[in-house]
Amino acid sequence: MDTRLILNYLTNLNENNNREWYHAHKGEYKEANAQFEALVQELIFQIGKFDSSILHREAKELTFKLVRDTRFSHDKSPYNPAFRAHIGPKGKLPVPVGYYLMIKPGGQSFLGGGLFADMFKDATSMIRDYIAANGGEWEKILHAPDFQKDFTVQGTALKNVPVGYDREHPQAEFLKLKSWYLEYSVMDDVVADGDLFLAEAVRLFQAMKPFNDFLNRALEGFEMPSR
Repeated sequence: MDTRLILNYLTNLNENNNREWYHAHKGEYKEANAQFEALVQELIFQIGKFDSSILHREAKELTFKLVRDTRFSHDKSPYNPAFRAHIGPKGKLPVPVGYYLMIKPGGQSFLGGGLFADMFKDATSMIRDYIAANGGEWEKILHAPDFQKDFTVQGTALKNVPVGYDREHPQAEFLKLKSWYLEYSVMDDVVADGDLFLAEAVRLFQAMKPFNDFLNRALEGFEMPSR
C-alpha cells in the first residue's frame, strides 16, 4: 500500500492552508482521502482478527473532517492538515474506546487508544471506580512487556487524589487522571511505507487491546450525553 500520496497532499495543504488552494486541489484531496480510507478499511480487517467488535464498521464513517472550528482559536487557518480516524465499536464516538490514528507530516503522526476526552464526568468517575476496585488487574496490564515497551498512560490530571478515593491507594496517581490514553509517535518515513505502517499499527493496536478492554469494562452502561 502506497501512502506517500497522503503525506504529499497534507504537506502541501500545510504550506497552503487557505480555501483557495484547498478548492483548487480538490482532485488531490479526493485521491489522498481515498487512500486513507483504504488504509483504515485494511486496519479494520486486520484489527478484526483480534477484536471482532469493530468488524462491522466502515472506513467512511470513522474519519474526521479536515475543516477546523476556528471560532475560539487564535489560529484562524481553516484546515487541520491531518487525516484522522477512530476505529471503535460505536464508530467515531469516544466511548466505547477504540483505536485512533492520525497522519500528520513533520513527525506529528501517532497511533493511540483509550479515552482522550475528559469532559464526560460520568465516564471519568466510572473509570476511577473501576481502577480503585481492580488495581491488581490494571497493574498487570500496564506491566505487560509488550505494553511497557511502547506505552505510557497519559491524561489530564488533578493535583490531588479526588475526594472519595483513598490517597494511599496503590493506583493513586492514576485516580488523579480525568482521561486515560496512549500515544505512540510514528515518523514520516514509516508512514510513507504503507505496508510497514500497517504492520506497525496492527502490532501496537494489538498490544493496547487489554488496556482498551479494561476501560470499556469500566464504561459499561455509559451513555453519551444528548446534545
